[in-house]
Amino acid sequence: MTPVFLDTAGLIAVWERADQWHAEASGSFRLLLDRGTPLVTTPHVLLECGNTCARRPCRRDVAELRRDLMSTGRLVEPTPSEIEAAWSAYERGEAGQAGIVDHVSFAVMRRLGLSRAFTNDAHFRAAGFETLY
Repeated sequence: MTPVFLDTAGLIAVWERADQWHAEASGSFRLLLDRGTPLVTTPHVLLECGNTCARRPCRRDVAELRRDLMSTGRLVEPTPSEIEAAWSAYERGEAGQAGIVDHVSFAVMRRLGLSRAFTNDAHFRAAGFETLY
């Protein structure tokens, strides 16, 4: 089964009950888990999540997800060339002027041959990926 890439927007929507996308994201996430879909992300996404959740109850969720992904080899480090390519795309304003972490995510997804991301972030669609809620 092809893995799905976890994005910050999707994870925060699941963890934060007050998020406007919580119900939709939680249902989509539950389907992925129930189907046993492999989930991957980068340390960069988890850093964004960690910053967002630093003073919220979901702080523990970020740390737990990081440990799980590390222990199963699904926390994927971007290569130096992917980071450079991401900075170039960022500077050019590609994918609807996506942020740098999104551009790093796009580069990693391309390397891994992934087409689906757990997010509703329009930047992923602008970069040619399918979003799952």
